[in-house]
Amino acid sequence: MLWPKGTRSGDYGFDCGGGGPQGVVTVDPHGQWTEYAQVNAKKLITLAAVAFVLFFLISQPGESATAVHNVLNWLRNGAEAIVTFVKTLFA
Repeated sequence: MLWPKGTRSGDYGFDCGGGGPQGVVTVDPHGQWTEYAQVNAKKLITLAAVAFVLFFLISQPGESATAVHNVLNWLRNGAEAIVTFVKTLFA
């Protein structure tokens, strides 16, 4: 939705969904970008990671299953090592 920003004559802004100043980009009367949009980097990186994982799962399901299995084994081995350490520490 367009509305006059009121900062300079002829500038207009639109809300990119961020609400408030973080989601506003201004455009001059000639259609040129006068300010850059502030993008939430954490959301962008998360979205890119989810897209990569989904692509990997769909394009190579066998390798995806192997990767998940390896990660779970790594987590299990790490948990077992911590338990062994704590048992040895208090034995």
